[in-house]
This record gives sequence, C-alpha cells and structure tokens, in this order.
Amino acid sequence: MKGVSAVSGRTKTFGGGGLVVYLLALVAVVITLGPVVYGALGGFRSNEQLASDPSGLPDPWVFRNYSQVVTNPDFWRYALNSTIVALITTVVAVLFGVMAAYPLARYQFRLREPLFMVFVLGLLFPAAVAIIPLFILVTRDLHLGNSYWGVALPQAAFALPMTVVILRPFLMAMPRELEEAALIDGASRVGIFWRLALPLSMPALVTVGVLAFVASWNAYLLPLLMLQDDMRTLPLGVADYSSEHSSDTAGVLAFTTLAMIPALVLFLAMQRRIVSGLQGAVKG
Repeated sequence: MKGVSAVSGRTKTFGGGGLVVYLLALVAVVITLGPVVYGALGGFRSNEQLASDPSGLPDPWVFRNYSQVVTNPDFWRYALNSTIVALITTVVAVLFGVMAAYPLARYQFRLREPLFMVFVLGLLFPAAVAIIPLFILVTRDLHLGNSYWGVALPQAAFALPMTVVILRPFLMAMPRELEEAALIDGASRVGIFWRLALPLSMPALVTVGVLAFVASWNAYLLPLLMLQDDMRTLPLGVADYSSEHSSDTAGVLAFTTLAMIPALVLFLAMQRRIVSGLQGAVKG
C-alpha cells in the first residue's frame, strides 16, 4: 500500500503542478537558448541564405565564416585581453572576498552584522551608477587608464558583495570542533584560515570564482570607457566587428558565437560545483 500511495503521489505531482513547472522550465530554456542556437547555426549560413530564409537551417553548411574568425588575429588579441582581465578579476575578488568573509563568519566582534550589511547593500549598487566617478578615479588619480588593472580592480570590487554573501554562510557552517582541535595542535589563526578554512570551502570558492570570471568576461560598459586600441576586450571586439562588417551578418553571428563559447563552456563544466557551493551557502 505504501508503494502504491508513493507512486500515486508522484503521479499527482507530475500531473498537476509538476507539469506546469516542467512546461515553464521548457519555455525558459527555449527563450534562453533560442538566440544562442540561432546565432551558432547562422554562422554556418551565407548572407544569401539568411536573407532568403532567416529562420531556416544551413543548406549547404558554410564553414568559411568561422574559419575567417579563427584566423583573424584581432579575435585572439581580444580573447587574450578578456582572459587576462577576467583572471585578475577572479583572483582578486575570490582572495579578498574570502579574507573578508572569514572574520565575518568565524569571529565575534562589535558591528559585525552592520559591516556585513554593507556588503549586502552592495548587491543593490550597479556599476553603471558609479561609472563616471570610477573613470575619474582610475584614470586621473590611479593612472591605470587603458590597462588590465584599471578594469580588473573595479570589476573585482563590484564582485566582492556577491562573493562575501555566498562565502559567509558557507564558512559559518564549518564545525567549531575543527578549529578547536587545530588550536590545540598549535595552529595559528592564519594557519587555520589557510590550511583548514580554504580547503573546506573550496566548493563555494569555485562558485564565486566562476561567477566573477563570467561576469568579467561579459562586461562591456567599464572596458568601453577604460580600454582603447589593442587593449580592448572581446565584447568590445564584437561591437567593433559588427560595425566594420555590418553587411556580413553571417560573419558577425560566427564572431559572436565564438566570443561567448569560453564563458559558456566554463559555466557548463562547473555547474555541479556551482550548485554545490550555493547549496552549502543556503544550508549555512
């Protein structure tokens, strides 16, 4: 009887609200992946095919558009710039984020919660609001205009709130007994942080690292103001290529598709670790 009731319960769930959830999820997937698939397939078509049948499939398949992008040295220069900026942003955001989240999670001190609320409120502060002050600060005061650090440091600063918010509950969930045992064995507070807290919080670190990398890879406004000429990143390269080859729609689609592949592959490869890190943060 229990088995029958369990099966019937699952059937009711799938047949009622579960079916609606699956349909909504399917619609969301189609809306999200539709433009990506269309752009990827459009890169395998000629401009004549796109003009005659915009929604059709490649017939025949044209590989020239992708080969022209791959053999274009500008594309690889843009990609290298984006990679360097994204790596700097990720390292700075994760390193300083975990250093800020650890005392907020493990130490008891005055104004701890108000200080954490500062990071929470930082989630409501978009980079576009501070783009002009940032431009003046970076270029005139710090003299970092048209450099990797001039873009990476502000991006890391805006990634810190999300990093701290995710890492803090994860670090709070660590058992106190592990710290006490390490202190008894003679470990220092710094040693506990490096040898105990960091390895145990690796799923959360991977999560915030991937989020920071993808956000930096897709950033457009800040690099647009800070970078020029050979220092421009891939999103700016897509805009430049679209302007220079506005009549070559298939080539623009191929360039755009290849530009988003690295971030997409990284996110898909790390999706289980990202979910694991977020689950740990929620449970904490």
